[in-house]
Amino acid sequence: MTAWIQSVSSIPVWMQTALLLTASNVFMTFAWYGHLKNMQTKAWYVAALVSWGIALFEYLLQVPANRIGATTLSLAQLKIMQEVITLLVFVPFVVLYMKQPLKLDYLWAALCMLGAVYFIFRN
Repeated sequence: MTAWIQSVSSIPVWMQTALLLTASNVFMTFAWYGHLKNMQTKAWYVAALVSWGIALFEYLLQVPANRIGATTLSLAQLKIMQEVITLLVFVPFVVLYMKQPLKLDYLWAALCMLGAVYFIFRN
């Protein structure tokens, strides 16, 4: 085994999964919402094609992330992890990239997700 593969395999499965899902989610967020800022003057189908191109990179990360995660996590745990990561990526995207105000709604959503994390990951 090469040194790189050995070093990756020494990272806990949940962390490998979280890192890949985070990177995947960045692509997903731009694919779903980036066109609202950058492609307002383009036809919807042009924006859809560009979004599909971006989404390809999302899937190239998301599919391995879920396969790796499924070796030790349940589907419910994978889903909750994905949703928490989605919020962690989406809020900075909305505030920093889309220049929208930070809302208290994000805090309430985060608190609900913390409850979900607690219940789904407890032993």
